[in-house]
Amino acid sequence: MVTQIVKEKSAYEAAFRAFQERESAGDPAWLSRLREGAMSRFEQSGFPTTADEEWKYTNVSGIAKSNFVPSINGEASATVLDASRLEPFLYEEARASRLVFVNGIYSAELSSHEGLPEGVVAVDFSRALSGKHAEVVREQLARSADYNENAFTALNTAFISGGAFIFIPKGVRVEAPVHLLFLSTSQDGAQSLASFPRVLVYAADGSEATVIESYASVEDDTVYLTNAVVEIVLAANARLEYYKVQRESQQAFHIATTNAVLGRSSSLNSTAITMGAALARHDIRISLDAEGAECWVDGLYVVGTGQHADTHSVIDHRQPHCTSHQLYKGILDGKSRAVFNGKVFVREGAQKTDAMQTNRNLLLSDEARVDTKPQLEIFADDVKCAHGATVGQLEEEELFYLISRGLRPELARNLLTYGFAEEVISKINVESIRTQLNEAVLNRLHASL
Repeated sequence: MVTQIVKEKSAYEAAFRAFQERESAGDPAWLSRLREGAMSRFEQSGFPTTADEEWKYTNVSGIAKSNFVPSINGEASATVLDASRLEPFLYEEARASRLVFVNGIYSAELSSHEGLPEGVVAVDFSRALSGKHAEVVREQLARSADYNENAFTALNTAFISGGAFIFIPKGVRVEAPVHLLFLSTSQDGAQSLASFPRVLVYAADGSEATVIESYASVEDDTVYLTNAVVEIVLAANARLEYYKVQRESQQAFHIATTNAVLGRSSSLNSTAITMGAALARHDIRISLDAEGAECWVDGLYVVGTGQHADTHSVIDHRQPHCTSHQLYKGILDGKSRAVFNGKVFVREGAQKTDAMQTNRNLLLSDEARVDTKPQLEIFADDVKCAHGATVGQLEEEELFYLISRGLRPELARNLLTYGFAEEVISKINVESIRTQLNEAVLNRLHASL
């Protein structure tokens, strides 16, 4: 195994050297240095193993052993996708405000900016680096997502090229959601691809917006790696609704990091939905960096036989008078596995913190397994914090009640399961996302209402 991992590191390094040589001529020097530092860090650490405490329940040797070929911006081999194949993955509210990426590479032909108000920037990174907000990119990129903390974040940072930069000006309210759609598709005769989406969202003082980040595959059985990093910065009084919908191929690997820094009296309302990929890992870190900041961090994972979903989250209360609410729910069927590791960290001096963390899991199979570990680490004395986790099956009394009212046992079971998921889905404020997810959950249950 060690030999294979070293070989794969060398393969990434060779691809990086060719990429860096091509890109360095046109990119700013600071970005080249950032990439070099990140690649050096990845070469030192390699992929994590189950010997690492943060990865003890998630084995990524399948990624380390696979010969993934980096899909890099500007290559002649970039995949062209017909616009008609986009329809199943679009959201009606964001048809005129979307950025589309195919195998990690931006497609101007499939994107639309007509629904964005004047002053709002939603562009590919290559344009962001040469635009009037280039200094914002330089100041904020890789600031909250430190590549020293995670090998996958380091690898993503080394290959920064394709991705999205969103800037919401001071006091601007964006009515239509901004949709970042990352599609994967196979290439005839090509090896399996690795893409490295990078997203930076900056919401200035008093701004308000909704962003949707979604991942899907055009084919159901494609093997590939998505290694995504998202950084969110909210200035004072900014408000952001952020949705992540992950419906990758059932054979794919999806590794993601989402880091957010919240300014004074700002608000982040986020929901992450995990339904795809053979192996999915999502690391979330929210830093409440100024007084009055608040966040809602919700999630739903629905997995079946052959799927592994891992969520690691840290809600970091750095300043007084901040509030956080976290609700994560999981539905596991067949021979599946889920991991939830959530920590609420209250720093010294962060008085008047109000934090609640809940993880609930529903097992529909005797072969399903979940490892849940909610944690509180508190260094302030005037706080209100609570956490809890449950793992169980459908309540026999509830099943009996529905069956006694004339419902077939399978329908009764599906209704109760659907209701369990609906608690998270119903909080989503974008109607077409709710509709799509309702259908997806029902399809996974082989049911209809």
